[in-house]
Amino acid sequence: MQNIRNIAIIAHVDHGKTTLVDRILHQVRLFRDNQEVQDLILDSNDLERERGITILSKNVSVRYKEVKINIIDTPGHSDFGGEVERVLNMADGVLLLVDAFEGPMPQTRFVLQKAIELGLKPIVVINKVDKPNCTPEEVYEDVFDLMFSLNATEDQLNFPVVYGSSKNGWMSDDWKNPTQDVSYLLDIILEHIPAPEMKKGTLQMQVTSLDYSSYLGRIAVGRVTRGTIEPGQKISVVKKDGSIEKSDVKELYRFEGLGKEKVKHEKIYAGEICAVLGPESFDIGDTFADIETPEGLKTIKVDEPTMSMLFTINNSPFFGKEGKFVTSRHLRDRLFKEIEKNLALRVEETDSADKFLVYGRGILHLSILVETMRREGYEFQLGQPQVLIKEVDGEKHEPVELLTIQVPESFSGKIIEIVTKRKGDIVKMENKNERMHLEFSIPARGLIGMTNSLLTVSEGEAISAHRLKAYELWKGDIETRKKGSLISMHTGTSIPYAIDKLQDRGKFFVDPGEEVYAGQVIGESTREDDILINITKTKKLTNMRASGSDEKSAIAPAIKFSLEQCMEYIKKDEYIEVTPHSIRLRKIILDEHERKRSERFDS
Repeated sequence: MQNIRNIAIIAHVDHGKTTLVDRILHQVRLFRDNQEVQDLILDSNDLERERGITILSKNVSVRYKEVKINIIDTPGHSDFGGEVERVLNMADGVLLLVDAFEGPMPQTRFVLQKAIELGLKPIVVINKVDKPNCTPEEVYEDVFDLMFSLNATEDQLNFPVVYGSSKNGWMSDDWKNPTQDVSYLLDIILEHIPAPEMKKGTLQMQVTSLDYSSYLGRIAVGRVTRGTIEPGQKISVVKKDGSIEKSDVKELYRFEGLGKEKVKHEKIYAGEICAVLGPESFDIGDTFADIETPEGLKTIKVDEPTMSMLFTINNSPFFGKEGKFVTSRHLRDRLFKEIEKNLALRVEETDSADKFLVYGRGILHLSILVETMRREGYEFQLGQPQVLIKEVDGEKHEPVELLTIQVPESFSGKIIEIVTKRKGDIVKMENKNERMHLEFSIPARGLIGMTNSLLTVSEGEAISAHRLKAYELWKGDIETRKKGSLISMHTGTSIPYAIDKLQDRGKFFVDPGEEVYAGQVIGESTREDDILINITKTKKLTNMRASGSDEKSAIAPAIKFSLEQCMEYIKKDEYIEVTPHSIRLRKIILDEHERKRSERFDS
């Protein structure tokens, strides 16, 4: 038996969580002095490094003063609520990391609320105290107010505070007294975070996350709540519906450092986090229990999806040119494999074999899946995101989100105008550090396509975040994108001369020399209706040279959208074509005559 502490880290995007974990790992000399170590060890997935967010939770363990500390990473975004809930179930305390300048942010609130509800003991780390103009004392007050507003108990409100700078590698009890390392923080963890309860009795272990290995198959990860588990042990798998399946533990792993270590001849006791190989059919929330007297634990409730999107195979003229996996079977297998791990996601088959409805927590949640699949070599198309509507007492209800925006005061008027146009109601308005802190209640539909407008009017200064508030009565129609599309008339290569001559028609999304096809959306029109244009037309050549006819063309640079921006931009009759190398917008019906016919039929 060993002395253990299980602690989850909560932090907003870019508040220094990953850097802090790096420092702790170096503090306990997990690496040899000559070992090359990549920074940001926790964010191991490419997407996480690029976006600076944690999507999948990971476990790291360190040994300090004869105690094993399991550090559990939590996603910092409310779109990954499914992950958050489960991860916190493995911890006995939380490390709340906040920036000494920005203070607690809206997304932190979401994860902290879950931790408070589960009765976990918090330690507050006020990071980046070396930043100019930071206000650690005010941030401490803000954190206290936040915990109080989340109904924290007296014990939770009596939290220890640690000040420091992860970047410079020190932690202390006073922000004015830098120390040499982060050992003060580790001592506070040992002192304030309780050791897990050693419950006596038969085995109980809840599956809180899944791992998958192409060699070994599905691996269950969770914390042993009661009893012990060992290799070769016969167990029962208690399912959510109460049914029980018999199985056995083929292999058992414990987390050591950054990896897993195989357990050969010993038992793992209550309180430890481990990975189990052997049981075949299990889901997140199932309990591994005693073979003779199985007792299941309370199943985990996961946040409901609020948005759906159509995924379908690529049928554009450029089909199969860039992707490796292009068939409906590839698409189906990949989506169903995703829901094994991604709890807040749901996939539904439609009446067409090559179309699937995918339900998620929001644009970010869905776009991470799309981006991951794209990098794996998949090629497919996406329809316009739709929010999920519920019928309550015969009336239409929709998801409403609590939106928080921080912006310099001079832009607040424009921001309020944009949000209220989208049926947002202002809830709170206050001035903090020369920035306006605005809170709105807004339908989830209103958030689609709003980020672009906010960044444009605030010159890139607006910081926004949102979380689900509740389902409320339908708020009425919202004005959406008014401008029509510029649609390519022919398939071919875009010619600089043609683009130059058509610049008065609108803004282009394609560069000269790019391949386009008939029906592709190649720009935004200046008018409200769609315009068909030919950008593959070359200049008529004559054998006469006239002075002034060879004027230089000045083409405005093409607008390039990110994946999320495309999701927010498209209209009902458009698709996003996603391949490993390109993201294109197109009309669902490529042929102009068919499109006109279907429009007449719809009206």
